[in-house]
Amino acid sequence: MINKKAVLLLSGAALCLLTAPALAEPEEFLVSQESNMERVTSVSQLSDVQPTDWAFVALQSLVERYGVIAGYPDATFKGNRAITRYEFAAGLNAALDRINELIAGGSADKVTKADLETLQKLQQEFADELATLRNRIDTLEARNATIEAQQFSTTVKLGGQAIFGLATGFGGGPPGGGETNTIFTYLAQLQLAGSFTGKDRFRVALVTGNSDNDSFANARAFDTNMARLVWQSDDDSQVRVTSIDYRVLALGDRVVFTFKPIGFRLSSVLSPNSPYADAGQGALSLFAGATPLFQIGATDAGLGFDWLVADQLRLQFAYGTRNSNDSTQGIFGADHSALGVQLLYKPTPSVIAGLAYINSYSKNGQLDTGTGSLNADTSGALNQPAQIQAVNASLKWQLTQQVVFGAWGGFVSTDYINSNAYALSSTYTVSLGLYDPFGRRGDLFGLLVGQPPKLNSGTALPVSDNAISMHYEVFYRYLVNDNIAITPGFFLVTDPENNSNNDDIFIGAIRTTFNF
Repeated sequence: MINKKAVLLLSGAALCLLTAPALAEPEEFLVSQESNMERVTSVSQLSDVQPTDWAFVALQSLVERYGVIAGYPDATFKGNRAITRYEFAAGLNAALDRINELIAGGSADKVTKADLETLQKLQQEFADELATLRNRIDTLEARNATIEAQQFSTTVKLGGQAIFGLATGFGGGPPGGGETNTIFTYLAQLQLAGSFTGKDRFRVALVTGNSDNDSFANARAFDTNMARLVWQSDDDSQVRVTSIDYRVLALGDRVVFTFKPIGFRLSSVLSPNSPYADAGQGALSLFAGATPLFQIGATDAGLGFDWLVADQLRLQFAYGTRNSNDSTQGIFGADHSALGVQLLYKPTPSVIAGLAYINSYSKNGQLDTGTGSLNADTSGALNQPAQIQAVNASLKWQLTQQVVFGAWGGFVSTDYINSNAYALSSTYTVSLGLYDPFGRRGDLFGLLVGQPPKLNSGTALPVSDNAISMHYEVFYRYLVNDNIAITPGFFLVTDPENNSNNDDIFIGAIRTTFNF
């Protein structure tokens, strides 16, 4: 049985509505949800519990008579997993609380004498653990009271993230001059989020950073977008508003509508379906985290919706434009616009497949993804009005609780309006992730291999790509605690700019991320 709540939470927008504000654009959190338990009302909700199991009758009794059994979001009980005495004490405490509720509510007849005698014996056996558990609960309640008294606001949540990165690189001369030094950069984000009805969210995000002169992508260094780091932001340490959005649940809480006048991209609504899309927790390079096709148009304002059509199917729609606040252009007369539609299909709790279509208008024919070769991102650099169409497919497959396989890829067709010229480009990435490889919860080892956007063919093009650049990336996210993560790693780009005459590029980095 598919858990509807878990499927709805699969929507990044819905997730942001129902939890504390997140810094990155919405993303699925299937793995993190694995540790959460949800109370069940019928033993049939647990997919791994069968009537032939030796404990079936006991579970059925605990569920239907007392309602003290919880399951995982993937609708399993995992009954063969060993538990500690403290975990058993927590379950016993829940049973005691439930029986006290029944007695206080005048339903003492539902509690048998045998049950009371059994609970009394268990209470004596686990007296120390129950006392420890209750002390922990008292401590948590005291901390919660302190947080409520000292919180930033009763109606507005404040969240933040600071990323500090130490990086070095060599090679790449050409392209660029190959002049590189070790750099130390940062990216800081603050978000204020509030709700008016409990089913909506208004959010404002502020960002500052110091990745001057496009870091390793500048002409004196590697002179290619393929060398960009995911956290780089050339703000000269000046604070700017990067996002203002309003999201609201509607139509029986199955649709999330998004309105974003500042900071809109197609990826604001279209889920990247990638485990590595977060700037502070995912891939180190700008290219490898998620498909660059959702950045087509480099829009700045737009709207869209994310619709849970069925328990296993989501439909997402996004439309954005550039310079939307210019009265001479507006929303429908903008010189750059992009429309995207994506279907996400979840046939099993461990598999999510996506298929997206993008239709964009560009006054100068450029994709403006900020990744890949210059030829691909400018569609051959003809600098003429063009209609751009793209298709992207994605897959995220949780092979086991620890291993996740990911893949995305797509094609882009640029048709120039005032001539017969056209350009065809492509890109893809495959990845393998290993969660908790050394038994440490929250750690992640990532291996990614892909092809940055490449201009495959076209007509009347001044320059064409004559080779295939490959991107190889490895990183290890070490979770110090819930608020701090340290990620060392590196990525290698062969034949930068899809040019066999260019030298390979190697970039190594250590990223430290603080969340609060």
